[in-house]
Amino acid sequence: MFFSTPDKASVAIIPLSVKTLKSWQKVQSIAWKNWLRSNEFTAKEHQFCLLADENGKLSSVVVGVAEDSENRRWALAKLVNQLPRGHYHLESDWNKSEVSDAMIGWGLGAYRFDAYKYEKEESNKVQLYIEPELLTQVSAFIDAIYLVRDLINTPANHMMPEQLANITGQLARQFSAHFTEIIGDVLLDENFPTIHAVGRASCHPPRYLELTWGNTDHPRLTLIGKGVCFDSGGLDIKPSRFMRLMKKDMGGAAHALGLAHLIMANQLPVNLRVLIPAVENAISSNAFRPGDVIRTRSGKTVEIDNTDAEGRLVLCDALSDAIADDPDLIIDFATLTGAARVALGTDVPVYFSNNAQVSTELNSHAEQQQELVWQLPLYKDYLKQLDSSCADLLNCSPEGYGGAITAALFLNEFVPKQRKWLHFDVMAWNNATRIGRPKGGEAMGLFCIYSYLYSVYSA
Repeated sequence: MFFSTPDKASVAIIPLSVKTLKSWQKVQSIAWKNWLRSNEFTAKEHQFCLLADENGKLSSVVVGVAEDSENRRWALAKLVNQLPRGHYHLESDWNKSEVSDAMIGWGLGAYRFDAYKYEKEESNKVQLYIEPELLTQVSAFIDAIYLVRDLINTPANHMMPEQLANITGQLARQFSAHFTEIIGDVLLDENFPTIHAVGRASCHPPRYLELTWGNTDHPRLTLIGKGVCFDSGGLDIKPSRFMRLMKKDMGGAAHALGLAHLIMANQLPVNLRVLIPAVENAISSNAFRPGDVIRTRSGKTVEIDNTDAEGRLVLCDALSDAIADDPDLIIDFATLTGAARVALGTDVPVYFSNNAQVSTELNSHAEQQQELVWQLPLYKDYLKQLDSSCADLLNCSPEGYGGAITAALFLNEFVPKQRKWLHFDVMAWNNATRIGRPKGGEAMGLFCIYSYLYSVYSA
């Protein structure tokens, strides 16, 4: 999608806003002015027009962009699938940050998932010139988000706990990180009882994956990702229309691995730990049941109200393990609740935090990156909905109201007040194609999260 050696024959891509179109047209040939008028080019955002030289060869492409935008991420993303094959270069007065954003969007717009198609769609061979000094950083973002998308899009029969472990191991080898895993009944020996309980009914043994990287003298950052590779709902089985996309229920693990890729590729000075409870929530004679009481790694007991609230169970053991390592910050990602989607729709990730300063800073970076994430409150009065008559907690509220909040409150019970914690409840899926973001698996919130982490740890 890129080339980094200048090509004199490459075609210029010229971004124009409604304001700049008039002044640009003044110095163009009559032929170009007439051609733009004939094609009704008005520099509306993402509108484009091909321009030929006097010999009829493609010479330039003009594309409409937003006025005075500080973020150009999606400005060129539509073009990558519309232009004739060939080499192109950006001709603009944009600063380095704007150019970098546009290059990332160009790369993300080129994404296709065709691994299982017999006849693969031919690439249109459209390449954009990128300065070598930008290539490493731009590629880090594109590769990280491609990783998230690929993991989520992969069907469950090709993405069970063992395949998720293999990919985590490959990522570790790529960045000289350390990878370990705990498999099957050994989880009980190592005190991960809820991960084992959720995953034991599957013929694919549950696993606990750990990747560590970085200098141990650097601040400790722990990422946790819900790795439910397929969620039938367990004995409280999901209706078929809700089960259809449950290959994406390991989207939290995909986000954690994608963010880890970005951190390691950019050499962020942190002591990174990535924890992924990888399971399939299946149905068999040894599946956990409604009414069961399970002891967690922390020692707290949980009564099962609904076996389809399994994600918080595997996460609570991972959170307890993370706390023991005394990290500076814990971030967990999960496709946890339909309630979050009801509240904010499918495009806006929900997050919770127990630290006001972290929330304020993250919101600032979300605005800066023009990537919307939205905080919901850890409203403690709702915790009584998780009261159990025979255990310390219910795994979900029988009332069914405020489900995203009660799920976060459940997890918060395993995080000490003094430990900085962010919990992301994400859809991890585009229900419809948007510019640069095709229908299917999607990374949500990673631009603003990485921007926040960079501001905290890069100094």
